[in-house]
Parts: sequence; structure tokens; C-alpha cells
Amino acid sequence: MSDILRRGRLSSTPDEDILNFTSSMSADKWIFEADILVDLAHTVMLKEQGIIRKEDCSRILQGLLRIREEGIEKLDHSYEDIHISLESRLIDMVGEDVGGRMHSGRSRNDEVVTCIRIRLRDELISLMEELAQLRKNLLARASENRDTLMPGFTHLQHAQPTTFAHHILAHSGALARDTQRLMDAFSRVNECPLGAAAFASTGFDLDRERTRSLLGFEAMMENSMDAVSSRDFMIESASVLVNIMVNLSKMAEELIVWSSSEFNFVELHDSYSSTSSIMPQKKNPDTAELIRGKSGTVIGSLMGLISICKALPLSYNRDLQEATPNLWRAVETTRGAVRVMAGIFDTININTDSMALQSVMGFTTATELADTMVRAAGIPFRTAHQIVGVLARGNGDPTLEDIDSVAMDVLGEKLSDRGMSQEMLKEALDPLSNIRKRNITGAPSPDETDRAIRARSSELETEISSIAEMNKSIEDSLKILLETVESCIDEGPE
Repeated sequence: MSDILRRGRLSSTPDEDILNFTSSMSADKWIFEADILVDLAHTVMLKEQGIIRKEDCSRILQGLLRIREEGIEKLDHSYEDIHISLESRLIDMVGEDVGGRMHSGRSRNDEVVTCIRIRLRDELISLMEELAQLRKNLLARASENRDTLMPGFTHLQHAQPTTFAHHILAHSGALARDTQRLMDAFSRVNECPLGAAAFASTGFDLDRERTRSLLGFEAMMENSMDAVSSRDFMIESASVLVNIMVNLSKMAEELIVWSSSEFNFVELHDSYSSTSSIMPQKKNPDTAELIRGKSGTVIGSLMGLISICKALPLSYNRDLQEATPNLWRAVETTRGAVRVMAGIFDTININTDSMALQSVMGFTTATELADTMVRAAGIPFRTAHQIVGVLARGNGDPTLEDIDSVAMDVLGEKLSDRGMSQEMLKEALDPLSNIRKRNITGAPSPDETDRAIRARSSELETEISSIAEMNKSIEDSLKILLETVESCIDEGPE
């Protein structure tokens, strides 16, 4: 293959050790398809601007389509990156007098960042779709468990009774915000830097708007130096991925704890579990543990990105080559974790009896009992809090006599004399009654969770439609690109 890069300025070839050190080919597999698209759009624009002849354009485009069909495996991996390997392959196919014209008005600097943005926007859309499926599965489980009692926790201690639906809706809300963050990040990823060249643009009369449109970008990065050097879109995207993984890790932690014998709230499907090599009775929640562990991988990728970019002078520096693998690692890990978590909640078994049994352990109705004292006896909440706190030292549910005894010490009078009744006490200690009373917006009552599930489902469907529109906009542009390519090929010689 043609040595098209080093033959001019440099007189020697790096040895294998140096080549392996400087090569980005292992990570460039992510952007092979994007690189072809960028080459196609740039070549079409060069012809339309009269920078290259239509005959040369036709042959270049035919060669690019052939390389695309052959795949990345056919390229020479001894080159330092995919861009030079691809261009060299093209020159070998059509000759340098033709293929050597494709790079007119362009640098690898604007080429590579355009390719990264194309691939990343596709990954973000796919991740949005996968998050939507996870959220659907969570809402389905919530809908089935609006009346499923469980203990709510603070500090991992039994706090107040709630429902499984209410708990799952909390996770659904966090993931909905993650989706919104992805959409917001997508808008800044989907900006076109092509035409910036090395950093100072080019003297060729490029039509940057044309390549932006053909490649389906929403906007153009105008300043050529900013266009090639900025990697803030990668850092922002990785930050969103970290937030997703932190939320998934929290969910995974609960699944791990809940599936233990001590809790016995849930059981993961066998396909999402493993067993021990020595203890045959074991059923381990390994997929949840790996999600929890892989969150560290994504956090590390973000830290790597930030550390690489933190002190780079403008414009392009080769350090940025090391940033990209961190991004792809974070993307791949996060997408896998979201898919696995969606599968876990699609197949999970919920032990409703165990949840209900534990919903009142640890005096979880204490808060409602204090609230009842306030409503019935007209005492301040802080005084009721003191009385119930003393009662919590005992064993079992308090009786009205127990309450009156403590109230005499605290207030000097019985609460039964101030309107507190046995029926009120019974209702306060009933976890179902506790939950039904909590009917304000965002509360765990079945009626409110039903409303919330319907509202979140409607919002999700709207977001799914928006994601589909984003994807369609890109697909429509790329369809026009490929149709234009075919037209340009037809204009050339047979």
C-alpha cells in the first residue's frame, strides 16, 4: 500500500514498538463506517464546488463504497490510524492522481472529530432507546405492585411503610432525568466541525453547510480552532453516562441486598444469576454485582477523559487520541448495563408476602402514630415525637394505656382525655392505612402511584417519539447523501 503520509517530511519509518505505541487502529474500529460517510460527503462537496472533476469524484466514490463493502478487516492495520489506512487503500485502488484529491481542504483533525461525533450521536440515540425500555419495565413492575407493601428505608434502617410501586417510581424518575440529560448532550454532540481543516480552515472554497446537511448534523461548529480541539462534548456525554451508571449501581445494590436470605424481597431470574463452584445451594446475583462494579469502569473513563483534556493548549494535540478509547469504553459499558438491568426487571420475581411481613418491623408506623397524636390531641408534633420515641424503646405495638402512661410523664395528662381513641391508635398502626393517608403528589398511596404511573408512561411515550424523530432526521440526511453519491457516480465515466 502507498506510504502517503511519511514519505515527504520524514525519512525513516517507526519500528513496530513505536508504531504500536502511536497507533489508534484498535479504537478506530468504532468510526470506520463514520469515516466512510465523512469521505463520501466531503468528496461530493468538492465536486459540487468545482474543486475536483466529476470523473475523479465518481471514481473516488466508487472506491469508497467498495472499501465500505469490504469492511475494516481489509485495511492495512500497520498505519497509525484508520484515516490514512483508508486513504491509502483508496489510492491503491484508483491511483494517486484521483484518490489523492479526496483530502483537499481537509485535515485528519477535523475528519476524526467529525467521525467521533457521528458515531457518538448514534450511540446516544441507541442508549436513549435502551433506557426507554428499562423505564417501561420499571413502570410495568410498578403498575403490578401498587398495593404491594414494603418497608421504606433511611440509613438502611426500617423507616416507614411504603409500596414497591412507590420505590420503583423513584428509580424511574432518576432514569427519566438521565434520558433528558442525554437529549441535552446530544444537541451539542450533533454539531459539525468538518471544514475546519487542521485548525485554521483552508483556502479551498468549501461549502461547510453542504457537508453539515449531508451528514445530518443539526448545527455547525463555526470557529475552526474550537471545532478541532474541543472535546467538551465527550466529557459531557461521559458525565451523563457516569450519572446513569451511578443510578444503576444504586438499583443494583438494592437488588443484591433484597435477594439475600435476610431480606428475601426479590429473586433474580436464573438467567441473570450464577452459582458457586463449591457451594451447590448458592444463587448469586452476579449481573447486579457486575453493574455495581462496572460503574467504577465508567467513572474511571470520565476521569481519564478529564485528565487528558485538562491542560491542553489550542488547537489539536496528539494527547486527544488517548481520550477517545475512554469514551468508547464508557459507552459500551453503560449500554450493556442498561440492557442487563432492563432484563432483570423484565423477569424478576417479587416476594410480596415477605415484603408485607417486614413492612411493619422496626415500628415503621411510628411517624403516623405521632401525626395521629397531633391531629387527635392537638399537641405539638415535637411533643408527640418525644412520646412516640419513648414508646419505641418497648417491645411490640404500644397500647392506648402505654401512650397515656408516657403522656402523663411528658405532659402531665392522658392523651385519651384529649381525644385519642383506641380506633385511632389501631388505624395509626395499620401500614395500609398509613399509605392510603399519604395521597399528596408523589406519595405512595395506590391512587397517587396509579396517577404517577400513567403520567410517567405518557411522558415516556412522548420522549420515545422525540428519540425516533432525532434518529429519522439523521437517517433521512444520510439517505440523501447516498442518493447523491449514486447520482455523482452516474455522472462519471463507465
